[in-house]
Amino acid sequence: MKKFWICFLFFAGVGNYFSQSTETKKIIDSISAQKWKQSLPDLDSLTEPTFVGIKVKPKDTIILKSTRVFPEQGYEVPITPFQLLKYKEDKTWFFFGQNNLVFNQASFSNWNSGGNNNVGVIGKFNYNLSFKKGKHFLENTFQLGYGFVANKGQSSRKTEDYINIMSNYGYDLGSNYYLSTGLQFISQFAPGFDYTATPNPNYDNRISKFLAPAYVNLGIGVSYNPSENFQVIVRPVNGKFTIVEDKLLQKKGLFGLENDGQSIRKELGTMVNVLYRLKIYKDINLVNKLNLFTNYLYHTERVDVGYSGSLDFRLNKLISTNITADLLYDHDQIKTLQVKQTLGIGFTYNLGIEDKEKPKKNLKPFAN
Repeated sequence: MKKFWICFLFFAGVGNYFSQSTETKKIIDSISAQKWKQSLPDLDSLTEPTFVGIKVKPKDTIILKSTRVFPEQGYEVPITPFQLLKYKEDKTWFFFGQNNLVFNQASFSNWNSGGNNNVGVIGKFNYNLSFKKGKHFLENTFQLGYGFVANKGQSSRKTEDYINIMSNYGYDLGSNYYLSTGLQFISQFAPGFDYTATPNPNYDNRISKFLAPAYVNLGIGVSYNPSENFQVIVRPVNGKFTIVEDKLLQKKGLFGLENDGQSIRKELGTMVNVLYRLKIYKDINLVNKLNLFTNYLYHTERVDVGYSGSLDFRLNKLISTNITADLLYDHDQIKTLQVKQTLGIGFTYNLGIEDKEKPKKNLKPFAN
């Protein structure tokens, strides 16, 4: 009987303990459930959301990195290596191209003052292919031009004709000074004539043609290029070669040839090139180029002088008016000043890449 009561009390105590533990767990679960319900969003409140504006501080501004883009039509082709060397990318090929097509035309019918029907066209192409790696750069420039005018009752006559190819290697010496060594080739496409002496010339009346003459300059020196619009190149060692590959012209003793039958004239001297571009107004630009050369070997005091000026009026992205003036004095060729002037209106189309910084853009965070 004693053992019975001991077993009874033992099971009664165990049952009481588990019943109290279950009640405690229910209380804990109830408290947890209340906190969980409080943290749930009110789905009914989302039917009318509220937007809160957040002010953006300067530190939230994103500046997009410069990228390569196609330039706007009418953008001037870079004319010095300044922009090329300031470009951040270390190893890059750069390409620029400018194409100009100029037209002029006039017609007359029963016009009291008189006149001769005519039509004229001039095409100009200016291409630049450059390479940069570190402090080294290589420029290759191709400038081509040809134009003619056709008058009623006369054969067509050329008004523009040139080939100018240049290659220049440079090394950045610091403070906008660069080692400069370059090669230049100058000639023309078609035969040239003196229409004053021969109004209706034939091929035997030619005074020039392709490779007659042709000029080759090869030299080494230093350039100073503090901005995109100003450059000075001084080459104290420069070879100038005048080539005349035409038997008829060789015998006429033109272009500084010293005797009949000579095909190459060699000169050694100093060459100085100065370039200055001025932006007169928003769409009006003036480009000035001055070239000087003196010969160490023969009459050093006789300096060859060449000046080229171009005034460009940009009417819109495609149409522009251009006025050019060229002055040349070379005592060995003609002992007088040579002058050429042109005026035209036409189309300009550019190709290539340009380093532009995009405008700043701000973050616009969303909050609810």
